[in-house]
Amino acid sequence: MNKKILQDYTKQELSEIIKPAFRAKQIWNWVYHKYASSFDEMLNLPKAMREELDKEFTLTPLKALTVQDSIDGSRKYLFELHDGHTVEAVLLLMRDKEYHEDGFVKHQERYTVCISSQVGCKVGCAFCLTAKGGFMRNLTAGEITEQLRMIKKDNTIDANRRVNIVYMGMGEPLDNLDAVVKSVKIFADPDGMAIATHRQTISTSGLSSKIVKLGAMELGINLAISLHAVDDELRQQLMPINKAYNIQSIIDAVKNFPVNDRKRVMFEYLVIKDVNDDISAAKKLLSLLDGIKAKVNLIYFNPYGGTEFKRPSVKDMKAFQEYLTSRGLHCTIRESKGLDISAACGQLREQELEGEV
Repeated sequence: MNKKILQDYTKQELSEIIKPAFRAKQIWNWVYHKYASSFDEMLNLPKAMREELDKEFTLTPLKALTVQDSIDGSRKYLFELHDGHTVEAVLLLMRDKEYHEDGFVKHQERYTVCISSQVGCKVGCAFCLTAKGGFMRNLTAGEITEQLRMIKKDNTIDANRRVNIVYMGMGEPLDNLDAVVKSVKIFADPDGMAIATHRQTISTSGLSSKIVKLGAMELGINLAISLHAVDDELRQQLMPINKAYNIQSIIDAVKNFPVNDRKRVMFEYLVIKDVNDDISAAKKLLSLLDGIKAKVNLIYFNPYGGTEFKRPSVKDMKAFQEYLTSRGLHCTIRESKGLDISAACGQLREQELEGEV
C-alpha cells in the first residue's frame, strides 16, 4: 500500500504534519465522530487540502469481508487488510436497550468490542485456533483502531456512545506493545472516540516482562491474564510460552501492576473438560491468587472442528465457581456468546482461508 494510514497517527502527530495545526482536530472529528470514509466528505477543509490528503493518506485500511450475526446479538467480523491478510473482531451485546413505561429509553444498549492486535499469533496455545495459522505480522495502531471505528459505523453507534474495548481477539497484545499502547491513547483522545482507559482491557497470555513495562506506563487500563492452568506442567502443555514466562513470574509482575481502587486484575481461566475443571485445580488457583486483588473469569471452552478438547459440564463449571466464591475469591462464569456462529477466535478466519465462507 503506497498511502499512509491516517488512523496510525495521534491527533498531536497529525497537527505536526498538517498545517495549519487546527485542521488536525477537524480531520479527527470527521474520522472518529462522523465516520468519514473519504476526504471528499470533509467539506470544511479546502478542496486543495482534501486532494493533497487523498494523495498521501487512506481512511480505509480495512475491508469487511464477512459478517456473521448471532441470535444473542453478537456480530462477528472478518476484516481484510491491504496485504490480503485477515483478522477478526467481535461486537458483543452485553445489555439490551430498556424502556420506561412511558416509552422513553431507560438504558441504552451496552456493548463490548473484542479487537485483534496481530495477524495470527506467536504464542501457540494448544486450545486456540488462531495458533493453527501461525504468525504473519503485527497490526499497526491504525489497523487496530479501525476495527472499532468500522464496527461503530456499521452498527450506527453514535460517536458519543461509549463502548468497552478488550484486546482479546487474534494475537498477543503485549507482543505488539508499541502499536497497542498507541491505539489505547488514540481510543482515549477526548476529541476522538473518548473511550477512557478504564474502559479498555488488555488481555495477555502472561509476558511478565512486558506486564512490568506496561504497568510502568501507568495508562490506567485494565489487565486480564490468560492463566488457564494452576501449575507449570499443565500450563506448559497448554501454553508453550510458559517456558519463558512461568506462573510465578506472572504472579510477581501482577502484584506490582497499578490497579484502580475500584478495579481488579482479571484472571481468565478457560475451563476444559477433564483437563483443568476439577476441585483440586480450584484449590490451587485459590492459593495462587492469595494476596492479589483479583477476579477470576471462568470461560467455557468453545469447541471447533478438529480439536481434541471438550466443553465442560455446567455442573462442574458451577462447582468450580462455588468453591472459589465461598472462600472469598470474586469469580464469575462468562456467558458464552455466538455459539451459533464462528464463536472460537480464529474460526471465521480459518473458514475463509479454507474457502468455506
